[in-house]
Amino acid sequence: MPLSDSATAPAKSVTLPDAQTVTAVRHWTDQLFSFRVTRPRTLRFRSGEFVMIGLMDDRGKPLLRAYSIASPTWDEELEFYSIKVPDGPLTSRLQHIQPGDQIILRPKPVGTLVHDALLPGKRLWFLATGTGLAPFASLMREPETYEKYEEVYMLHTCRGVAELAYGKELVDKLRDDPLVGEMARDKLRYYPTTTREPSPHMGRITDNLNSGKIFNYYDIAPMNPRDDRAMVCGSMAFNIDVKEVLEGFGLREGANSDPKEYVVEKAFVGDGI
Repeated sequence: MPLSDSATAPAKSVTLPDAQTVTAVRHWTDQLFSFRVTRPRTLRFRSGEFVMIGLMDDRGKPLLRAYSIASPTWDEELEFYSIKVPDGPLTSRLQHIQPGDQIILRPKPVGTLVHDALLPGKRLWFLATGTGLAPFASLMREPETYEKYEEVYMLHTCRGVAELAYGKELVDKLRDDPLVGEMARDKLRYYPTTTREPSPHMGRITDNLNSGKIFNYYDIAPMNPRDDRAMVCGSMAFNIDVKEVLEGFGLREGANSDPKEYVVEKAFVGDGI
């Protein structure tokens, strides 16, 4: 997931350790793609964090943006999931990368969508729109997620069915994963919805929470601050709306330094990347 231009790094000269090699690229739609790159041997991160990645611009300077790491901590490579913006300073170039190409990666992971930023609970909710799924692609493949929670709910909303393909394939494969497959089959509930194109599940995440539709579907009690924890990643408008819903259920926003019931990736947004 690409984050906002507010997270853009200042232009600096590229040093050799910052260069990583693209190992795979997959275009999911004409607007969405994922790619994998080599992982620096020294890079350690917590699932849910992001790093700065990019390419050289026309002046020979690094053009960097923050991208959530979609791969789990144990993966030998790094995976990213991105939108394509035709006139975007970075993605207009990044969408054309091929295996063997090099990208710039600054290995200093940060972010708020981490387990340490939440108090202990029973149910964990991942709430995302679009490429906001990326940090949860990492967290859904992380054993700690299932060790800490009795139930895990992944709510992902896009406009059309094709935009859900990355998440659907990931979840389908996850259930047979040798590391977390058994736990995921028992604990993970995946609820993809669309807002424009007809699909089995429709509606915005906020509407499905406020109406109680999601709780009725799974035959569970509504959210409450004793049992429920949540992580949120989407557009700025989405984040604001979901925060209001969560706080309506009594949940409080936390941070790495002050764990509470929910956290939001504030750095996200970006149609101009």
